[in-house]
Amino acid sequence: MQIRIGIFGYGNLGRGVENAIRQNPDLSLVAVFTRRDPATLKINTPNAQVCAASEVASFVGKIDVMILCGGSATDLPEQTPALARLFTVVDSFDTHARIPAHFAAVDAAAKESNHVAMISVGWDPGMFSLNRLLASAILPDGEDYTFWGKGVSQGHSDAIRRIDGVVDAKQYTIPVQAALDAVRSGSAPQLSVRQKHLRECFVVAAPDADLARIEREIKEMPNYFADYDTTVHFISAEELRRDHSEIPHGGFVIRTGRTGANAEHKHVIEYSLKLDSNPEFTASVIVAYARAAHRLACEGAYGCKTVFDVPPAYLTARSYEELLATML
Repeated sequence: MQIRIGIFGYGNLGRGVENAIRQNPDLSLVAVFTRRDPATLKINTPNAQVCAASEVASFVGKIDVMILCGGSATDLPEQTPALARLFTVVDSFDTHARIPAHFAAVDAAAKESNHVAMISVGWDPGMFSLNRLLASAILPDGEDYTFWGKGVSQGHSDAIRRIDGVVDAKQYTIPVQAALDAVRSGSAPQLSVRQKHLRECFVVAAPDADLARIEREIKEMPNYFADYDTTVHFISAEELRRDHSEIPHGGFVIRTGRTGANAEHKHVIEYSLKLDSNPEFTASVIVAYARAAHRLACEGAYGCKTVFDVPPAYLTARSYEELLATML
């Protein structure tokens, strides 16, 4: 049975979702919805329609799962509840502190129309969240550590680009190797955010810009750079295009814990990712959860769901018998 997919929004993540759908024969792309002029948007799926965002309601009954690819902090808090009233939906909302409020808003909207709405799907939140839950359940006497990078932080890069005099920028989050080594030793160190990560910025400035002011504004920016050791490099637009055009990322989730009558035995659980393309990989996770969301909807489930609510077998197109024979 083909699961009919719609994509709402078509930036880097939307292109990644389209690519991932083509790798899954049980999924088919029906339509892409854009707030731009549809005539200017070129996609790679011949039979899929490109439509204005305002046309989305006309596809009720024609799309099984709508995947939302808008910006997490700005678009999704409005888009996900609105579209959850019309479709089974999946989003990648990733502002950790605001997930409970987003869940509540989406849950209310999805329950109004008996739809499934899967939120915060990706690798963090998402796959890292699952590994934190599993590891802490197995080692209740222990500590969790999450390291991100080395990789491009799109949110931090955007924050730099908002500074007056900045033409373009890329920011890399880099784990501190000494902190990683201390955690992996099982010694359970107490680490500040400054001790865990470095931030490295590559900035293209306007010709007449005050470089000292830009660097100061970056390093003093609250919630982004003020709590970290930050290095700023001023480079040309050509250098940025040549050396920093990709969007790599990754990271580590580590749980250290103790067992035994006197907590004498130390254990370390580590899960890691190294990604050439953050949006392409995130899209692959979202597509797997779109399949799961459809299966939950077919069973009569409704309301807001997260990765914690999905049986792993629902993510794959393989039969349960094949899973038992080849993966268990």
